[in-house]
Amino acid sequence: MGPRGLPLLVATLAGCLFPARGCVICDPKVREALNSLEMDYLPGHLEANHHKKVMEKIKQALEDFKDLPIDEDSYMGVVDEATLEKSSWSLLKDMKRITDSDAKGELFVKEMLWMLHLAKNTFASYAAQFQKEGLMLQPLIWCSTCQKQVHACRKSKNCGEREVKVHHMEDMILDCELNWHKISQGLTDYSFYRVWKNNSETLVSKGKEPILTKTMVRPKDAGTYRCELGSIQSSPATIIYFHVTVLPKRIQEEIPSPNTETQDETALGEVALDRPHTTTDFEPQTPKPEQLLRRRLLGVLIWGLVVLTVGVLTAILFSRSGKVVDFIKSRFSSGSRAA
Repeated sequence: MGPRGLPLLVATLAGCLFPARGCVICDPKVREALNSLEMDYLPGHLEANHHKKVMEKIKQALEDFKDLPIDEDSYMGVVDEATLEKSSWSLLKDMKRITDSDAKGELFVKEMLWMLHLAKNTFASYAAQFQKEGLMLQPLIWCSTCQKQVHACRKSKNCGEREVKVHHMEDMILDCELNWHKISQGLTDYSFYRVWKNNSETLVSKGKEPILTKTMVRPKDAGTYRCELGSIQSSPATIIYFHVTVLPKRIQEEIPSPNTETQDETALGEVALDRPHTTTDFEPQTPKPEQLLRRRLLGVLIWGLVVLTVGVLTAILFSRSGKVVDFIKSRFSSGSRAA
């Protein structure tokens, strides 16, 4: 459905005279929850003569979800499956909160109707978000009839600009994919263009791949690139601009290998052999506190063993020297007696 069909769509939606249904009530899970509410919860929490009237109010409140202003930027009477599921999940969560609280009588009725009022505002915000997400053909659910058909959603094709910075001789990666591309229909190829200063363009790549990768970029690769996702219609679905800046090469230090001789170490008349050098980032390593403590304890232990050894040897020498002196004295005394 092109732009010319937009006024007709608005007129059709505005002129619906038959009873319409709100979008969330199109979800089978919501209808099942309403049936459980009527059959299982109300009998024990509300007087029987009020059941029919209360259920009519609840269903009417859900159908009133469709009564939102028709606007190209917020609501056009249709939503996608993801928006319906998100809105239904929010509604069911709030309904469960009320039933888990075991509310009864008038309190239950007031809480339920107020919750439905807030749920309508939540649905309006989800519908507005859906309406602004991009141009695509996808299955949509008409809130008036709960019918699912493939329709064109009017979206803004200009998806902004991206700043990309990459270092010299490293890889440049430009990603053109958006989250809704995979669920849309009628899309064709991704085209990447190099945009020059005179506004002329050169096609760089085209295909199903949403990512452009250029290895080992140089300063001449800096500039503006444009990505365009085509569609079966005349206009593209997505346009993104990338402004690429090539930064200087990362700084690295050369550490010579252990077998490399310097020029001063090479003797005169000898031929210096070329040996490979290893290029790496140099980071001085500081010993950890545990290593320092271990080294100190080892040193104390070694010195203790040395002192103990010296003490033992000294004691042995002193003990032996005493025995020798006693032996000499005894021999000397016996010789004197003989004389």
